Amino acid sequence: MINSMTGYGRAVKESAACSCQVEVKSVNNRSIKITLHLPEAFSACEVDLESIIRQRVERGSISVNVALSTAAANQAAEVNQDVVSHYIRSLSPAAEECKASGIHCTLDLGQILNLPGACQSRTISTEEELACREMIVALAVEAMGHMLQMRQREGETLWKDLLKHVDEIRSAAEAIRKQAPSVSRQYHERLKLRVNQLVSDAKMSLNDSDLLREVALFSDRSDISEEISRLFGHLDHFVEVAGKSNQVGRTLEFIAQEMLREANTMGSKCSDGQITRWVVQIKGCIDRIKEQVQNVE
Repeated sequence: MINSMTGYGRAVKESAACSCQVEVKSVNNRSIKITLHLPEAFSACEVDLESIIRQRVERGSISVNVALSTAAANQAAEVNQDVVSHYIRSLSPAAEECKASGIHCTLDLGQILNLPGACQSRTISTEEELACREMIVALAVEAMGHMLQMRQREGETLWKDLLKHVDEIRSAAEAIRKQAPSVSRQYHERLKLRVNQLVSDAKMSLNDSDLLREVALFSDRSDISEEISRLFGHLDHFVEVAGKSNQVGRTLEFIAQEMLREANTMGSKCSDGQITRWVVQIKGCIDRIKEQVQNVE
């Protein structure tokens, strides 16, 4: 059964080393497009995440956002006593000189701690980094699973709607197939009536073979039996393909285009008013199908 390209998945976990949240969003796209947003310190995970996505998704624009907070980042920064002492020694003469000049000036320890090198965040250990990377990958797999489940549900809804349009096309095509044989007969009757009227007014005679020849030419030009047969074949193929595999979006687009080609040919060859209305109905359904299969994986 078909899958939609629209989906969302989220996974969250906390451990002693870090807390992490991974979000995966998917929308339709002609091919596969992957966008990753990770903390700079864990950019090495991009290769693993891209591999996870490509193993599970054929088409769609996939966006992955990783929000991670390490235990080291949550701890208070360490004060570098040597650097702070150096700043104080360097700034004290300037502060005394200001006082001597009558300018009120004091050293603010809070501002000194904001100077480069005064405070240092605790660095993450190799073991903690490895644990965080493993968590990111595991959560990405989980979030992808949720996203794929949503794509499957959306695909089921999408297929039900597509099937309605397929049934509507099939019904209209069947009505056209029943109506088409009468078109030549009606044309024969109208042509015969018109010719007889003209011949009567002109006091002329017309050979029936000439009339039959004209009707035969009209029947040949307006014959749409092959187009109807091919349209039914495309409808059967459409349903068959959609039920075989998940990655069928491009194939369904092509089949829909072929269905539209047959409908256009029927419309151009047949001059019957009722058949024309059915053809317009078919083309409307095909246009809706073409729009919807744009979101099929």
